[in-house]
Amino acid sequence: MKRRDFLTAGSLAMATAMVSPQLFAVTKDKPLQILALVFDDYETLDLHGPVEMLGHMKNVQIKLVGDKSIIRSYQGPKVVTDVSMSSVTPCDLFIVPGGLGTRKLVEDEELMAWLRKQVSVSGKVFSICTGSALLAKAGILDGVNATTNKMAYQWVTGLAGQVNWQPSARWVDDGKYLTSSGVSAGTDAALFYVCQLRGKVEARRIERLTEYHWNDDAKNDPYAVS
Repeated sequence: MKRRDFLTAGSLAMATAMVSPQLFAVTKDKPLQILALVFDDYETLDLHGPVEMLGHMKNVQIKLVGDKSIIRSYQGPKVVTDVSMSSVTPCDLFIVPGGLGTRKLVEDEELMAWLRKQVSVSGKVFSICTGSALLAKAGILDGVNATTNKMAYQWVTGLAGQVNWQPSARWVDDGKYLTSSGVSAGTDAALFYVCQLRGKVEARRIERLTEYHWNDDAKNDPYAVS
């Protein structure tokens, strides 16, 4: 291309952008919106394992929601929330981690009501460990195939008999609901979600990038209960 033609083309492109400032914004893909619930005494790896994997996808926006601005994990480190629980936030994926904090929260009727509303505006719901206890107690998992932390299996399953609990599963995907077993299983399930959404090549890319050994077989559950 001659210099004059190059300059002319550049001027036309600039003029178009000035006339229509939304041109590029409109054609850009909307980020995948991920919202994760945090509460005092949540299990650190429940949240940060999946977030590590999901956050390596392109065009993703991850936000934390909680009932106060600073939340303390069970292991001690704190996180700052992005969104208040004063309302619900539409999202593509809603993450519910577990941890010892769930033992008290299952009796929190205000939280149960908020969960039901939040789930209604969430494309997919992903629980890790005893995060499924919160969903189950809220009646959200009634009739759904689901699993949970096998070390807390009796407690969680005793909260809601209407759930189709799976005693042997690293994770269970049942339409809108993706539930995983204890702690590290959430990281495996997160990569499954990446595979489901963006394909196996992308999931394997993230697996290599993070030097993580992915258990990609949901039936391979070394901690299954009888």
